[in-house]
Amino acid sequence: MTGETFVHRLLFLPPQASSIAKAVDHLHYFIIGTTMFGSVGVALVALYLFVRWRRRSEDQRSYRVEPSKTFEVLVIGGPLSLFLLWFVLGFRGYVKLYTPPPGAMDVYVTAKQWMWKFSYPDGPNAIDVLRVPENRPVRLLMTSRDVIHSFFVPDFRVKQDVLPGRYTQTWFEAVELGRHQILCAEYCGLGHSMMRAWVDVVPPDRYDAWLADQRRGLASRQDMGGPVGTPEAGTSLAREGVRVAERAGCFKCHSIDGSAHIGPTWLGLYHRTEVMTDGRRIYVDEAYLTKSMMDPMADIVAGFEPVMPTFQGKLDAPETAALVELIKSLQSRELQRHPAAPPAYGPIFRR
Repeated sequence: MTGETFVHRLLFLPPQASSIAKAVDHLHYFIIGTTMFGSVGVALVALYLFVRWRRRSEDQRSYRVEPSKTFEVLVIGGPLSLFLLWFVLGFRGYVKLYTPPPGAMDVYVTAKQWMWKFSYPDGPNAIDVLRVPENRPVRLLMTSRDVIHSFFVPDFRVKQDVLPGRYTQTWFEAVELGRHQILCAEYCGLGHSMMRAWVDVVPPDRYDAWLADQRRGLASRQDMGGPVGTPEAGTSLAREGVRVAERAGCFKCHSIDGSAHIGPTWLGLYHRTEVMTDGRRIYVDEAYLTKSMMDPMADIVAGFEPVMPTFQGKLDAPETAALVELIKSLQSRELQRHPAAPPAYGPIFRR
């Protein structure tokens, strides 16, 4: 048994089933080790001082200690350097945990009392079982339909709060086949302890075969006129986004071909940097798109009027995910390099 294995068992840690789990555990070991070393050191010094400078008679005066500058520098600089080292190591790990690698596979996660729902942009959906391929990065785009939840996979060392009305994200790369438990780490009601799900990690070829089978099933249901009107029914999220946009009236203000309209065009909007009326520049990602639907007055694009209504409470989380996936599918490198074109009907709102 290696020293690392011994410490791992001593701390009762779960398996290291993701690519970042070992790095997180190493930071854990380092912080615990230095803390214990410092605590023992302080205890030994206190014991030494207690014995060395103890009072030996009733009339003995206390010793006057005048430390040197070198001693003061060591006493202050040592702990400060250690805390700064903790910060540097922790910040590096934080950046790695919140920066998905390029090409990561997206999965939309919806939390609801008391279940987890997963939607794949290219078709299948599932409840309480997230199927992913081994050794392939997976980015989770998460939102809640009711209260605050927290997505926690102990085996992966992944934990992220899931908030209503906005998207948060995290990622992982599973390196161990099998089932890994998902828990809710934020108290969310009476059924909190039962809000469990599983990550099913399978070989890449088996995952690809499962995904192809799901797509064939979707196509078959569509050919037979089966129910495909909601994201839960298994349809493509981008395709469902068109239906949601039509029902919500989004196309009355936004174009999908780059033409000027009342609101910014959706073509090339994703990954574009927009300039706001107050001069701020905002990078368009899933979080911004969701916020612009739920709180459109918070960030108003320069050159456009604040006329968009809020869709808070009007769109379910799967519908919001479908709209986001639709906008992501409308790509134009040329438009992404430029701010949104001014509205075609601006003078109407200035009368």
